[in-house]
Amino acid sequence: MESLRKFVAPEIVFGAGALALAGRYARNLGASKVFLVSDPGVEKAGWTDAVAQSLEAESLDYARYTAVSVNPRAEEVMVGAEHYARQACDVIIAVGGGSPMDCAKAIGVVHTNRRHVLEFEGVDRVDIPGPPLICIPTTAGTSSDVSQFTIVSNHFEKRKIAILSKSVIPDVALVDPQPTTTMDAYLTACTGMDAMVHALEALVSNAGSDLTDLHAREAIRRLHTYLPQAIARPRDIAIRQEVMFGSLSAGLAFSNASLGAVHAMAHSIGGRFDLPHGESNSLLIDHVIRFNWSQAGDKYRTLAPLFGLQLEGASSRETCEAIVDAMTRFKNRIGINCTLKDCGIRKEDIPLLARMAVNDPCMATNPVAPTISDIETVYAQAL
Repeated sequence: MESLRKFVAPEIVFGAGALALAGRYARNLGASKVFLVSDPGVEKAGWTDAVAQSLEAESLDYARYTAVSVNPRAEEVMVGAEHYARQACDVIIAVGGGSPMDCAKAIGVVHTNRRHVLEFEGVDRVDIPGPPLICIPTTAGTSSDVSQFTIVSNHFEKRKIAILSKSVIPDVALVDPQPTTTMDAYLTACTGMDAMVHALEALVSNAGSDLTDLHAREAIRRLHTYLPQAIARPRDIAIRQEVMFGSLSAGLAFSNASLGAVHAMAHSIGGRFDLPHGESNSLLIDHVIRFNWSQAGDKYRTLAPLFGLQLEGASSRETCEAIVDAMTRFKNRIGINCTLKDCGIRKEDIPLLARMAVNDPCMATNPVAPTISDIETVYAQAL
C-alpha cells in the first residue's frame, strides 16, 4: 500500500476568458490596491493592459512593476518589494511567464517576512505566507501559477536558487490559453518542452505517487500530440488550449512530486549563462533519461504508447534507445536541435556547473543519486 501523500494546488479557473476575471478575483480577495507584476515583453503584447482593464472595471487601483528579467534576479525582487510597500498594495497579480510569476511570489515572501530573498533558498524556509496572489500565465510551460516552486537568480554569484514552500502557491490561477497566441514559434517550443520535462521528471521522481503520475501522463500525451500543432497553427485557440491543459497538468504533477536532474542541471546553466530555462531543459532531457534508466526504466517504458512506439519484445537497452530517440525526434520536430556547445558552453565550464547542480534541491528526488562525476558526464554528453 502506498504511503500517505498530500496534493496541493491553488484555486484554478481554466479556459478562454479566464484572464478577464482578474479584477473580480482581486476584489474577492479584499484588494484595495493591486501590485501588478509583468515584464516588458508581456506588456508589449498587450496582456498587462488587459489585466489592468479588468482591474479598472472593478474600480480597483493598481501599481505596475515590469522591471523583470528573463531569469528574475534577486535585486529585482528586492526592488519590487520596496515598491509594493511604498505603494501600500495589498494583493499581487502576476501576468506573464515564469519570470514575472516567480518574481511576484518572491516579492510577496520578502514583504511579509522582512528578509532578503536569498535567505529563503531551500525547502520550507518561508515562515510567513505572502499577500494574496493571483497568477495569470502567458506561456504554456513554467506552471509557476500552480506550483510551490520559486526560482530566482543570484546574479552576483551567477547561480539560481530554488525556494520550495507551500507558502508560495498562488491563491488563484487564471489559466487562459489566449495570451499564448502571441508567443513566437521558438518560445512556444521551449516553454512547451519545459512543461514536457516537468511531466517526465515528475513521472520518475522518487516522491511521485498515483496522484501525480495521473497528471504527468496526461501532460505528456497532450503535449506530444498538440505542441507541434500549436507551432504550425499558432492562432488556433483550441490547439493552444490543449497545450495549456498539458502545461497545467504537468505543473500539478511536479509541484507535488518535485523534479530531478534535468532541472537541477538546467538551473546551473541558467544561473551561470542566463540562458532560457526551457531551452536548457530541452538540451539535457535525452541524456538524463539514459542516466536514470537503470532505476526508472519501468516508468519511462510506459511512455512508449504515448509516443506511438511498438516495443513488445524489445530489450531494456533497445527500449531505452527507442524512448530517447523518440524524444530527440520530437524536439527536432518542434525546432529545437542545438546543443550546449551551440549555446556557448565549453568543456571547461562543466566542473563548476556540476558542483552547483549536485546541491540543487531538485536533485534530491531524482531516481538515481548522482555523483559530481556522473553529472559532469551527462553535461559532456550534451555538448
